[in-house]
Amino acid sequence: MQSNSTRLFVLAFCVLFLFACTKANAKDAKKNKTETENSNKIVAEEVPADVQKFYSVYDSMSERFKNDFALTKASNISEIQNFLADLKTVLDEEKKYTQNDLSLYYLIDKKHNAGSSYAPKDLVDLKSNNYFLVNKNGMQIRADAYDALVTLSQAALNDGITLLVSSAYRSYAYQERVFNYWVSVDGLEEAERESARPGTSQHQLGCAVDFGSISDDFAETKMGQWVYKNAASYGWSLSFPKQYEDVTGYRWECWHFRYIGKPACEFQKKYFNDIQQFMLEFIDSWKKN
Repeated sequence: MQSNSTRLFVLAFCVLFLFACTKANAKDAKKNKTETENSNKIVAEEVPADVQKFYSVYDSMSERFKNDFALTKASNISEIQNFLADLKTVLDEEKKYTQNDLSLYYLIDKKHNAGSSYAPKDLVDLKSNNYFLVNKNGMQIRADAYDALVTLSQAALNDGITLLVSSAYRSYAYQERVFNYWVSVDGLEEAERESARPGTSQHQLGCAVDFGSISDDFAETKMGQWVYKNAASYGWSLSFPKQYEDVTGYRWECWHFRYIGKPACEFQKKYFNDIQQFMLEFIDSWKKN
């Protein structure tokens, strides 16, 4: 049998051995952690800051957005940088428009509003003229959008189409009356699908126009078909497309177009599946990030 001294020696040896192993493992773990942190730091440093910002904004977007968006986080950096170059072109274009007012890309929807006191600073009157017709007096539109409306109307005339403007700028108070009217006619739930609450309407920005009959049958008219096919070439974007009510908050409105400029329309089509809401949400998040 082993003596007590031998047993104590073996026990002490085992304790010292385990201590040495634990210390070595801890040292290795610390080394591995440091190497991982340094590796991550190097990888982060290798990714340009604007691409890292892209990743951050992309992560903040909805799954529906990600399904429609032309890029993913797995896209190579050169593809993302091409996108960012196009984004810069659009943001530079934004600077050409009135600077003492809300941007033409201002995100206004059920979650973002312009407030009860906002009104565009450069509204001009809309009257029937040699380029387009209006269905009522007293309408106004932002000056940037007015020039673009004339250009659009001239192109339509060249194809034998005379555009009819049926609604343009609406004040907060006017939109409040419109919304309350539709609530009285259809009830709140249905009204929410087709009319904006005051403060959340694109019309309050002064750069949105309703054409023609303001009804679904507008899409079947020659005017409606021409506008749908050609509007983007002149900077006008369809705001509420089919099958995107869960994104825009509103059912399809074939008559409602918002002026955002030709570069933005091209950008929207190239990367955002031609969905205005997606593009404006990305731009809004990009500016805030």
